Amino acid sequence: MIPSAFPPKADIARLTAAMLLEVGAVHFNAREPFTHASGRKAPTYIDCRRLISYPRIRSVLMDFLAVTVMREAGVEAFDNIAGGETAGIPFAAFVAERLALPMTYVRKKPKGYGRNARIEGTMTEGQRVLLVEDLATDGGSKLSFVQAIRDTGASCAHTAVIFFYGIFPGVEEGLAAEGVALHHLCTWADVLAEARARQAFDGETLDSVAAYLADPLGWS
Repeated sequence: MIPSAFPPKADIARLTAAMLLEVGAVHFNAREPFTHASGRKAPTYIDCRRLISYPRIRSVLMDFLAVTVMREAGVEAFDNIAGGETAGIPFAAFVAERLALPMTYVRKKPKGYGRNARIEGTMTEGQRVLLVEDLATDGGSKLSFVQAIRDTGASCAHTAVIFFYGIFPGVEEGLAAEGVALHHLCTWADVLAEARARQAFDGETLDSVAAYLADPLGWS
């Protein structure tokens, strides 16, 4: 069913942060920092994949994602919803169902046999494609997926995620320079604010997370 209620963006951000905390997707640990794919250390880690196991929360968040792109990009802005391999695939399917649109997915690289395709499903020249993923950090993987979509002759000017780090400078500007607008539900700032409100972690941990968010490269 296509969502018809458009909650205020601030409410969506707060509620999304609350639900991420509720399902245990948020991990804070300043004493034993996490190592991210970049090799940098951080006291934060987010696991949006956990959401697929919580159908009620999953449903609300997918409604939020659908209304966010309809509000910010347009109700009739898309012809196809594409998920990025692998975490974006289930969320793209949920959003496609809500918007009553075809769904495809984009491989990180050609599979190396058969058609050697990066696009699975049917994507045709001229279609306007929304790329859906679970999260965005520096935006680099988004551009690889966008290029694969554009190589089919389709266009991709929008990407939507549940969670955007929002702590590294120039990410949205860099995507915009490539003709891609980023839509998201919440950021680390929203999660930290909700974690403080709920006293979800001890004060020392929350203060360390705040210091990291203010200067992630320096903290690392």
